[in-house]
Amino acid sequence: MNLDVHIQPASNGSQRVALGGRLDTHSYQQLDMQLAPLLASTVNSLVLDLANLEYISSAGVRSIFKARKALAGRGGRVVVVNPQPQIQKVFDVVKAVPLNEIFSSVAEADAYLDAMQKKVLRGEDEE
Repeated sequence: MNLDVHIQPASNGSQRVALGGRLDTHSYQQLDMQLAPLLASTVNSLVLDLANLEYISSAGVRSIFKARKALAGRGGRVVVVNPQPQIQKVFDVVKAVPLNEIFSSVAEADAYLDAMQKKVLRGEDEE
């Protein structure tokens, strides 16, 4: 499955972007390219709606952090809304322990995130 990116018209300095499908090593560049003009504009806040995002890898997480850093540099912010449980779990892991501090490689991090998301989808998540 590919990444679907739907950019809605900006309103009052805020831009809403809905993501669907998979945000991974094969699709993160698509997101980066589509966000680049928004991040270079006068938008103060970027709302990423993840209601239809089914999977995220470490590359996808980096894209979101890259957007956060770009807007934070000028006093803006990125807000993530409607993450599915397996996506929220990834964000919880990343917030608790930065990925670059617990994995020796991107492949190892992605393998862990993949297994963890599948576990959440099967209802086997142990908080």
